[in-house]
Amino acid sequence: MTEYYFALRRLRAIEQRMKTVYNRIAGESVERLAALSDGIFAVAMTLLVLDLHAPAREAIYSEQDLWRALCAMAPQLTTYLMSFLTLGIFWNGQQAQLNRFARTDRQLTWIHIGFLFAVSIMPFSTKLLSEFIVFRVALLCYWINMLVFGAALYLSWFHAKRAGLLKEGTPADVGKALERRIVVAQALYAFGAALCVVNTYVSIGIFVVVQLNFAIAPRIRFLNRF
Repeated sequence: MTEYYFALRRLRAIEQRMKTVYNRIAGESVERLAALSDGIFAVAMTLLVLDLHAPAREAIYSEQDLWRALCAMAPQLTTYLMSFLTLGIFWNGQQAQLNRFARTDRQLTWIHIGFLFAVSIMPFSTKLLSEFIVFRVALLCYWINMLVFGAALYLSWFHAKRAGLLKEGTPADVGKALERRIVVAQALYAFGAALCVVNTYVSIGIFVVVQLNFAIAPRIRFLNRF
């Protein structure tokens, strides 16, 4: 019985060492992570547009009918624009981080896989909001999707900095700029989401304004700080 006990302990010790070695070597390629990210972003952006359908031909008999049908598509077009901007902004944010990583580790890779999960469900969040645009629950689901984006990127940078995964010579100001960008964006999105108590269209308007700001801010000297 004693020999069996010690043999079992030795086996467990060997397994633990094997796990430790695997965890140290798993997920070290920044390039593979970037390639996976690009692919998932591309698919998500494509799926967004697949939910846009032209008005049914049999229901259109005049210019006025077509105009009315296009106006009826306004919620879909608005949410498509908003989501495309969202994905573009967060793709850019992820690339800004990946460009500063010397390598990744298992934990950092899984953080980004979680980030990509949020990317993959963006078409669902978009469709939910476009179908139920006046419902606060749909708006809050969409906002939670964006919150996961920001939380994952913030956690990614925090872990990379703590684990020593950044490229040598990365200035401290770069990290501060990345963190500030995430915090400011998420605070503005949270403010916009809170306005759904007034009207969901107000929230969507704030989201779009914030996204347009972050898309064009590099050209505006005052906004470059954010």
